[in-house]
Amino acid sequence: RPFYGELVEFMSRGPIVAAILEKDNAVEDFRVLIGATNPADAAEGTIRKKYATSIGENAVHGSDSDDNAGIESAFHFSGREQF
Repeated sequence: RPFYGELVEFMSRGPIVAAILEKDNAVEDFRVLIGATNPADAAEGTIRKKYATSIGENAVHGSDSDDNAGIESAFHFSGREQF
């Protein structure tokens, strides 16, 4: 994708926090908490509304589906780290 280089540069500027959240409706509820990808469209009180500076630097990532959450979790954490 054309934005990949800029995204990698942004994400490697400093430390990140990787986490797996587990609860009923975790993906859907977390996406409500973080807000729309475009911070200009994000609801007041969401993480992206408060901290994002642009679509590309939108402060936080949340999986868009349960399937992708599993793929992304496996990328960041070994099986023993997932409990």
